[in-house]
Amino acid sequence: MKADIHPQYVDAVIICACGNRVKTRSTRKEMHINTCSACHPFYTGKATFLDTEGRVERFQKRYQKFAKKS
Repeated sequence: MKADIHPQYVDAVIICACGNRVKTRSTRKEMHINTCSACHPFYTGKATFLDTEGRVERFQKRYQKFAKKS
C-alpha cells in the first residue's frame, strides 16, 4: 500500500438505538444505527406477517378472471 493515502483503520463501536454495542474495526470510530440483530424482529423471532389477502389467493383470483374469458 502507498503511504499516507489510505484512511486510518481503527477500533470502532457500533451503537444501536436499543443500547446494544458491537466492537469492530472501521475507518470511523463510532457509528449509530436504528436496528441491530439484537432488536430486529426478524432476528429475534418476533416478526409477524401482516398480509390480509395472500399473494397466492390474489394470483388465483386474477387468473380465474382471465381463464373465464378464454
